[in-house]
Amino acid sequence: MEEEKVYSSDGILAHLEMLERRAQQVAMEEGEAQRQEEKLERLKARVQELRLQRDELRAKVDLQQKQQLGQEGAVLEVEPPSARAVLDWKMKSVKAMLELFYLTGISGKLTKRGVCFCISTAYEGTYLDSYYLDLLIKAQVQIHRHSIPAFIPLEKMAKKYLQTDIRRFLCVLSDHLNAYVGRRYQADQLQEHFSDQIEGTIQRNSLCNLLVFNYNVSSKSQTVPFKVRLVYGDLCCSLPTEVIVASTPDAPASLTQTAAAHSDLFRRVALHKAFRSFCHAESMDGAP
Repeated sequence: MEEEKVYSSDGILAHLEMLERRAQQVAMEEGEAQRQEEKLERLKARVQELRLQRDELRAKVDLQQKQQLGQEGAVLEVEPPSARAVLDWKMKSVKAMLELFYLTGISGKLTKRGVCFCISTAYEGTYLDSYYLDLLIKAQVQIHRHSIPAFIPLEKMAKKYLQTDIRRFLCVLSDHLNAYVGRRYQADQLQEHFSDQIEGTIQRNSLCNLLVFNYNVSSKSQTVPFKVRLVYGDLCCSLPTEVIVASTPDAPASLTQTAAAHSDLFRRVALHKAFRSFCHAESMDGAP
């Protein structure tokens, strides 16, 4: 009897130590995630500050140009600008943009015939890919060459913004690219770190705006299968606009509630973070 008591005591202590280590690991992961989020928020705040400064500078320049034109118009008739003057103005605008895009993930350098932009992408503080866009600055701005994926609607964006507002064109393009790599990164992280819960591979299209997969969740010594479909209707966003999570048709009401909770979580947080929460909940359910 004494040996059984010692054995039982040792087993409980070992289990408590395991739970403590698991809790410490979860706390460290959550702490690191929080630090990354805070860093990203600081960068976003800095970007917003720079954008406000940029808008103020543009407003001042526009006002000065209008005042100057008004003074010159009182004495001389305003002549239409020459093609060379238009080209010089566009080059000056591009140079100003290169300075204003600092810390926004967009950089560039002047070339003999225009400018080459580099759009760097990241997700939650993790640097991912860089894409290049070479523009020819002429009377009509032209895209000379680029490394933008074919499924990004570059031509549509160029038609809408390139000739009238290059800054807006680059910002919209950057939003599309960052959202795309963010969606792709989440799917990759999910497949890599939670393959034991995912059945097979995640089905996704090139743009990663449609994801379909099956996964299992353990609860009270029971494995529950779920099927999920995520639709990203906003191509400038890395979170889904439509989420469908379903279990078996004859599932009890408790599983229906679990599916609804998972659906809500998928809408609010990244995929791999959602599954990390599932694992944490499973460990809590399995604890004595």
